[in-house]
Amino acid sequence: MAEPVRAAVPKLPQEPRDPEAPAIDPADFPGCQAVHIPREEIEDYDGRLEYWEAHTETAMVVCEPTTRYHERPSHRLGWLAGRIAASRGTLIEMEGTTDLVRFDTCGERKVLMQADQILYLHPPAAELNPSVNVDGDVMPDVVLEVDYSTDVRVRKLALYEAWGFPEVWVDVPDAPSRSRPKSRRSGLTIHVLEAGRFRTAPSSRAFPGWTAEEIHTALNEPVTSPETMAVLHRVGRALGAAEGTGPDDDVWLRTERDESRVEGRAEGRVEGRVEGRAEGRAEGRAEGRADVLRAVHGILEARGIPTTPALAVQLAELTDGSVAELIRAAQTCANEAEFLRLLRRR
Repeated sequence: MAEPVRAAVPKLPQEPRDPEAPAIDPADFPGCQAVHIPREEIEDYDGRLEYWEAHTETAMVVCEPTTRYHERPSHRLGWLAGRIAASRGTLIEMEGTTDLVRFDTCGERKVLMQADQILYLHPPAAELNPSVNVDGDVMPDVVLEVDYSTDVRVRKLALYEAWGFPEVWVDVPDAPSRSRPKSRRSGLTIHVLEAGRFRTAPSSRAFPGWTAEEIHTALNEPVTSPETMAVLHRVGRALGAAEGTGPDDDVWLRTERDESRVEGRAEGRVEGRVEGRAEGRAEGRAEGRADVLRAVHGILEARGIPTTPALAVQLAELTDGSVAELIRAAQTCANEAEFLRLLRRR
């Protein structure tokens, strides 16, 4: 597995470097190696590269092969953004690994840089081009760079700044990499553009209230936690409140909600009918039982058999006796004690 050409000081230049500078210093792209790719082949190149320039036809290609450790955060962001979009009520578009290109006066690629993931809070209405034209297309609201074995802070972040990208997230995954310096800790840093320069921010400007720590956790946790789901809901509702939209404006979620409402109303009606019948049967049984007990007392009284107040309590405990058995015992017993004995003997 290739190692970075040399360790570089991880800080932005004081002045943005010229994106069109023909000379590429391999040290500017840790974790990459210089590879010659002719201009007629760069459009069809499907490998992982950080940067390419036409003057020398040189590309900085990522040394470490593609792994799930690098790919997972960028793909996870798509899933997370989808949940936020549902709560907001309008689409958020993720376009994955994308070429960001500057063209010369002849319409040929002059410089090219690849982003790991780009995100549009409001997708452009125009037809998509194969790549983002840095000088003419709508800029994505957020760019995600995953520094699993690379370090975009050395040069690439300065290019994003010089090209005017509004917000860049740099995530260092929790998964360890043999190519990454041990001194580089995992975490996510948010860079927002102000007056042409990047500054680090504790939370996203595109997604108000979504903090760097929360984003990193959401991108890296093995299973999306209830805490993260609550954060997504909060951020989505905040975006929707600012735009006057909500979950019912999302077609899929509105359909699910409508179906749930219909099912809930149907279940409520069924449960109401069932409970009504059950309550009616219970009330009927209670009333019928009271009538039988009154009849038993009447038979005993008519036969001149004295009863005590305790009889009603003892009869209530004999809940499984049939009406016929109660009446028969009342008609044949010699006294209250024998009446109860006949019922318990059955």
